Amino acid sequence: MDATDPNAPISGTVSDTGNPQVASFSVTLPKAGNVRVEFGPDTSYAFSTSEQHTPATGSPSVTLLVAGMTANTTYHMRAKVEYDDGGLTAGTDQTFTTGEVPTSIPSMTVTATPGMTPQPGVELVDPVTPKYQAPFATDLKGNVIWTYNAPETQLEGELIFPVKLLPNGNFMCLMGPLSSHVDTSPNPPGIVKVIREFDLAGNTVRQLSMDDLNAKLAAANFNVKLEVFHHDFTLLPNGHVLVITNTTKQFTDLPGYPGTTTVIGDVVVDLDQDFNPVWLWNEFDHLDVNRHPMNFPDWTHSNAIAYSPDDGNFLISMRHQHWIVKVDYRDGAGTGNVLWRLGSGGDFNLQNGTNPDDWFYAQHDMNFVSSNTTGSFQLSIMDNGNNRVFSSGLTCGAANAPACYTAIPIMQVDENAKTASLLFHQKLPADLYSFFAGDTRVQPNTNVEYNLAGVGVGTSYVFEVTPTAAPQTVWEMHLTNANTYRAHRMPSLYPGVQW
Repeated sequence: MDATDPNAPISGTVSDTGNPQVASFSVTLPKAGNVRVEFGPDTSYAFSTSEQHTPATGSPSVTLLVAGMTANTTYHMRAKVEYDDGGLTAGTDQTFTTGEVPTSIPSMTVTATPGMTPQPGVELVDPVTPKYQAPFATDLKGNVIWTYNAPETQLEGELIFPVKLLPNGNFMCLMGPLSSHVDTSPNPPGIVKVIREFDLAGNTVRQLSMDDLNAKLAAANFNVKLEVFHHDFTLLPNGHVLVITNTTKQFTDLPGYPGTTTVIGDVVVDLDQDFNPVWLWNEFDHLDVNRHPMNFPDWTHSNAIAYSPDDGNFLISMRHQHWIVKVDYRDGAGTGNVLWRLGSGGDFNLQNGTNPDDWFYAQHDMNFVSSNTTGSFQLSIMDNGNNRVFSSGLTCGAANAPACYTAIPIMQVDENAKTASLLFHQKLPADLYSFFAGDTRVQPNTNVEYNLAGVGVGTSYVFEVTPTAAPQTVWEMHLTNANTYRAHRMPSLYPGVQW
C-alpha cells in the first residue's frame, strides 16, 4: 500500500509465531493513530486486542500479537484504526489458522450452573506439578486459548510460578525449584533460576538470573547471598518489582535443635526498572527464628506479596508462621520493621469467629479487595488449613483431633483498632481439603473465585461461588493430573480489554 495516502485500504500482514495459537499482525498506517486487531471465528470479530499507537514521525508500521484463539481453528482478523486527527477505519479481512495445543496441558472439564452467569473473561491457570506443565488460559467453556512454553528444556523440579499480566501487555513469571529444597535436597544441574518478562508469543523480553542478581547485590554492598526466586512478585506503580527470594543461615544449638541447623528464610528484593536491587528486606533481621509452628527449618515459607499504594508499604504471607505481616517499606525509604502480624498468635483480635479455629493456617495468596489499603480494608485469603489449631488445644491431624479442612475467608481488617472480622467464610468439606497452593479473588460481579490444588493426588478445582452465607457454585473447573499453584479470572489476555 501507499503509506502517504490516508484513503488507501489498510490490509495488514498475518504471520506465524513460535506459539501455534498466536498470530503476528503487522500493519502500516499513512499517519499517526491507534491500532487494534479485531478477530474471531467469523467476520463478526467478537474479540479485540489492546491498542498500539503509531507516531506521526519515524516508522509508521506496527506489529501486534493476536492471542486468545482455540486450537486448530481458522480465525478472521482485521486492523481497526483510529487516527489522531480523527476518523475510524477498518482494514480488510485476513485469516489465520491455529495449531495444536501442547501435550503438557492437563485434562479438564468445565461446568456452569444453569441460570447463573459467571464473571466474563478468561481463566489463567498456572500448574506446578506433576513434573513440568505449561501455564495456560482457557475461555469459560474450558477451551485452551493460550499457553506459555518456556524456551528451555524443563527439568524435574523446575517450576514456573506465578504468571502475571503486566500493564504493557507482556507477562512476567518466576522460574526455579521449590524454595524448601534449598540446602536440603540438591537441585538438578542447569536448573533455571530467573525472573522473566515475556510476550504473548513466548519470546523473552528481559530477565534476571539469580547469579546476576547476586553479583549486583555484592557490587551494591548488600551483605546476602540469595538462592532462588520463588512464589510471588508484585509490580509497583513506579515500575519497580518486589520479588520474594530466599537465603540460608546457620544456627548452633537452637532450642530443641542441638548442633548446627541450616535455616531457610526469605528475602524481599526491590528491583528497579533495570532489574537493579535498590532495597532489601531480610526476615532474619526482623523476626524470631525460634518461632516456628510448622515445618522448621523451612522457617517462614513466604508465598505472597501485596503492595499497599495508600502508604507505600507491603504485606507478605508467611505460610509456615500462619501470619500475614505488614512491613515498613515506604517505597524504598522504610526501615523494614514489622508493623503488625495478622493471624493466630499475632496482633489482632478475631471478632466474629472462634479463636483460634477460624484464623487462617498455612495460607496461600492474599489480595486487597477494597479500593483502600490502609485503615479498615478488606483482604481475600486462601486458608489451606494445615496445622489448624482448635480451641480444644488440639492441632488438626493429631490423635483425637478434628480433621484438617480448607476455608475461604474474606476479612475486614482494621489495622488501627487491631481487629479482624470475617465478611465471608466458606468452610469446605473434607473431600476438598487443599493442603497447598491456591488463591482467592473477589470478582467485579462480587462473586468469589478460588482455586484448590493438591486435592487428593494430582486433582485441582476452581470454583466461582456467590458471596452468600450458603454459597452457590456458579462455575467450576475440574483438572486432573495437575496441581494448580494459581488460577484466576482475567478480563482478557490484554490489559484494559474485556472479552
